[in-house]
Amino acid sequence: MIEKSHALTSLALISALALAACANGEEDTEDTEDQDQAAAVEEDNGSDDDAADDEDTGGDEDEQIEPSDRPTHEVGGPEPRLAVTYDGGVAVLDGVSLEVLGEFDAEGFVRVNNAGDGRHVFLTEGDSFRLLDAGTWGEPHGDHNHYYTTDPYLSEVTVDGDTPAHVVSHDGIGTLFFDGTGEYHWFDLADLDVESEIETESAETEGPHHGVAVVLEDGSRFETLEDRSGARFLDADGEEIARNEDCPGVHGEAAGPEGILAVGCEDGVLVWDGADFVKLDTGEEFSRIGNLFPAEGSPVFLGDYRTDEDGEEPMTEVALVNAETQEIITTDVGAPYNFRNLQRGPEGEALVLTEDGQLHIIDPETGEHTDHIDVIGEWTEPEEWQDPRPALRASGDLVYVTDPDNQQIHLVDLAEGETIATGELDFVPNEIVVVDGRPVEGVSEDYDGDHDHDHDDEDHDHDHDHEDDDHDHDHDHDDEDHDH
Repeated sequence: MIEKSHALTSLALISALALAACANGEEDTEDTEDQDQAAAVEEDNGSDDDAADDEDTGGDEDEQIEPSDRPTHEVGGPEPRLAVTYDGGVAVLDGVSLEVLGEFDAEGFVRVNNAGDGRHVFLTEGDSFRLLDAGTWGEPHGDHNHYYTTDPYLSEVTVDGDTPAHVVSHDGIGTLFFDGTGEYHWFDLADLDVESEIETESAETEGPHHGVAVVLEDGSRFETLEDRSGARFLDADGEEIARNEDCPGVHGEAAGPEGILAVGCEDGVLVWDGADFVKLDTGEEFSRIGNLFPAEGSPVFLGDYRTDEDGEEPMTEVALVNAETQEIITTDVGAPYNFRNLQRGPEGEALVLTEDGQLHIIDPETGEHTDHIDVIGEWTEPEEWQDPRPALRASGDLVYVTDPDNQQIHLVDLAEGETIATGELDFVPNEIVVVDGRPVEGVSEDYDGDHDHDHDDEDHDHDHDHEDDDHDHDHDHDDEDHDH
């Protein structure tokens, strides 16, 4: 069931979806794009046979059809989908209508991580990363893309290890990190397929720890250190070429332009600039930046900012870390927030959801608050980090906010400055990621097993290629304080 917050016209949804598709500022090349988006939105909001078929595929994974038997539909543009965890499972939702397209059982406390290819996500389930196909994707075709959808599918494809934690992706390469051994596995994102085991290469850090590793296209690697004092960089042969041990409590990871990688510290941020490490200090004795959020093309990272070493006082300031100017500024948001309440907008805006229910929109260069949007009622962060609390995710101008207390999810249009739709759920939402269906640079245009289409330039509509700007690297927990 969908509740509309006001009399929402199809044009408003078309505008929101089109803005999400153009998040990096590129323009469409076809006059027919709006018509295609309209058809896609009408299909998402309608009750036609295809929608009914999608709903019928939900439920326990044992009831699923074979992946290759799923119907494939060509659509007019990228169609975002959400993966939302709850106690006992995960659901996949349409990113415009907020309708549940499939629900799947999963064991234990389940986490969800964006795989990085615009289509798949990984569930952290027990001692495995388990692959889920959200069922939305794009394929490059010359100077444009073709977009498709199918039913979501939770596979039996896993990568197993001791205490799975971080998932990151760069240069078309995904990397999975296991805290229990310090081992990490990497693979080509183009090879992800719910019908095939994932072929990986692997290496180990200097020892087990709650950390992260990044593998780049040339085979060089970034690793955090076993004692969590910093990080090191290795060449493709595994030879260490740089090390920095001036980042106590190293945590989180984010990528910026021109080969920049950054991790948070308890007194600032450690930046790999592509050639060497640079430490940016906050000037405070304790000022933990545990999670960093990038925006495509921006040298500025948004970070959480905790000054209470005991973790008893709530966070009310956020950090804006400029890797280009090597400055860190902070800005107060006036109310508490937590690690799941930070995201970036289409122009790099810092987005912060606070416990008064407001979505703050902040200029990343100056820290100036440019707008506030009331989204949900007041709430309080639970004591246990695993417990559900409102979570924030963004894709272009579309922002998704979970509301566990009311079993809802809200869709905010940043261009309109308001909530444009609310979806009712039959479960309490916990973690959430969004995949936008856009092809990612470095990922092959071919996906085996799902469809076989003849591409004809005269029969298809065009859409520019956009890189995925939604790096979901904040899905990690700190064994010491669990505040992320």
